[in-house]
Amino acid sequence: MNKIVIALQLALKSLSQNILRTSLTVLGVIIGAASIIMVFFAGDALNSIIAGEVNSYGSDVIQTEIKVPSTKNSFQVGEVTTLKMGDFEEINKLDNIVDGYAASLGQKRVSYGAEGTNTFIFGVGQSYINIDRKSIISEGRFFTEGENESQATVAVIGYKLKEDLFGNSEAVGKMLRLGTFNYRVIGVLEEQSGAFNFIDFDEIVYVPVNTLQKRILGVDYSMYFIHQLKDLNRAEDTAEEIKYLLRERHEITNPDYDDFRVSTMEEIVDTLGVVTSAVTFLLLGIVLISLLVGGVGIMNIMYVTVTERTPEIGLRKAMGAKPTDITWQFLIESVLITFWGWLIGVVVGVIGSFVIYKLALAYNLKIAFLFPWQGILVSFVFSIICGLLFGFQPAKRASKLDPVEALRTE
Repeated sequence: MNKIVIALQLALKSLSQNILRTSLTVLGVIIGAASIIMVFFAGDALNSIIAGEVNSYGSDVIQTEIKVPSTKNSFQVGEVTTLKMGDFEEINKLDNIVDGYAASLGQKRVSYGAEGTNTFIFGVGQSYINIDRKSIISEGRFFTEGENESQATVAVIGYKLKEDLFGNSEAVGKMLRLGTFNYRVIGVLEEQSGAFNFIDFDEIVYVPVNTLQKRILGVDYSMYFIHQLKDLNRAEDTAEEIKYLLRERHEITNPDYDDFRVSTMEEIVDTLGVVTSAVTFLLLGIVLISLLVGGVGIMNIMYVTVTERTPEIGLRKAMGAKPTDITWQFLIESVLITFWGWLIGVVVGVIGSFVIYKLALAYNLKIAFLFPWQGILVSFVFSIICGLLFGFQPAKRASKLDPVEALRTE
């Protein structure tokens, strides 16, 4: 134990005398440690954003969406058009279903006077406003069941679209143009901060799903259904009932050929969690390359250090130091170098994580700043391992020097 303390003191003295060179040497370790911390923080932030988006629907819903079915020819793909409104109505009759809505998506140019833009048209049922907790009416109202059934030319618009088309003036009651037809604005939604989608829901037009399908797109199928459950504990059983019902209606005998996918919110969260974890570890693997580069730099500087201090090594050996003492001295020095790099990397990584947090808030992504303890711990372990691995060969070389030859070195 005393020998390790002496080796530690010698290593600290050597490093303090070359603090600038040491800091430049560990640049790769600094970047690697900081990147690991930021990757873990970003991964946790991504998980919290996704969980928040999914939870906005509530945990008591089931989603049924279109899926390209498997075929004997695995390269055969095509558009699925079999999720019809009749399927939606039949699912509504299941005893554990309370409410639901069908949804379709299109794209058209929307304009009011001289102002106009291309935007997404989101067709949904009248229950959408009750199920999707992010969507809150700020002006006017949402469309009714009667308006959906009659394919009424009414529209509810997002917060940003209202600002773009109408500015500070009243939007409710005005007529906007969708494609070649006029639609009366009956409502405006509140700003949906924190949306994490490829679509900005503050800039789209909401119309009754029957209106979108019949009047705008000319189709008779939906992209997906959302159904609200009466008893959440029966979610899995209800999902199986929906699968059985749709297989009968679509005349599917082999589940491998399903042209739909039924998912509970728990399954969606788990699936997205697996995806984000995979992305996190993929990025982690890329980041570790910078640590390896830093390790090579440490090995090089350790070889230089051994060469510079050859007379010192010879003197220590002549005074009775064993090869293991010399090995420990330089191995501890290598570890201290990576530890120094890790400390600086932690500071840089925490600051970088805070910058990511601020950028997320600037883009209306609501995340909490959680101190990245996991990233700090993982970066510490990898940094120390890096110091041991890349410091071993130089330390071994130093321990094998002949004391007489070493003392003769100038």
